[in-house]
Amino acid sequence: MSKIELNNVSVSYITGDFSTVGLKDVVIQKIKRQYKPKEFTAVKNVSFSLEEGELLGIVGSNGAGKSTLLKVISGIMRPTTGTMAVRGNIASLLELGTGFDGDLTVRENTFLRGAMLGYTREFMNRTYDSIIEFAELREFEDRLFSHLSSGMKSRLAFSIACLVHPEILILDEVLSVGDGAFRKKSEAKMLEIIKGGATTLLVSHSLDQIRRMATKVLWLDKGQQIAFGETKEICDRYAEFLNGK
Repeated sequence: MSKIELNNVSVSYITGDFSTVGLKDVVIQKIKRQYKPKEFTAVKNVSFSLEEGELLGIVGSNGAGKSTLLKVISGIMRPTTGTMAVRGNIASLLELGTGFDGDLTVRENTFLRGAMLGYTREFMNRTYDSIIEFAELREFEDRLFSHLSSGMKSRLAFSIACLVHPEILILDEVLSVGDGAFRKKSEAKMLEIIKGGATTLLVSHSLDQIRRMATKVLWLDKGQQIAFGETKEICDRYAEFLNGK
């Protein structure tokens, strides 16, 4: 049974409502039966399935719908049309700092984030030291989260997500933040997680990183699914597309 399965999933937004044209104009247009809200499709008819232990690399230019798709799979958004099945507990890193309170310390935020992911206090007590050591934040555990650099925030978020043993790990460009040494360590940890059976989705603008890590690749462009398949084939096609621009 697939861990993640999408069938013709689409996500659309209504634009051109009173927030842009004015409430008075919308009311007048509705009275005259002239009101026609515009619809923007961010993701259109995406279909794929992933098995346990696979890593899906998602590629595409800005505005391709990558982050929207991850939000749907994470449960933050619902698809407008299509069906989806996600089987397993999810740890997701979609935006740097999401799920953290800037007025709490690193230590407090670690336990807060763990609770949000559904883990018990006892489990977090056992795991806390490993999280802090991996994030290289031992000297900063009593500092306010808002005082950390973007790289430190990314390291903490990644460490929590990876060290709480998720069945499904969703990462949106988080490995692009931080120094080279930590990115290398992060990639090694991700490979370890995958070998442990976790299913991972990774959005990255680094095609080399996708080639090294992904077992499957999904290529999106302006919301459309261009291709889904084996890593080398899709990466080669995507590289040709980029070179032809």
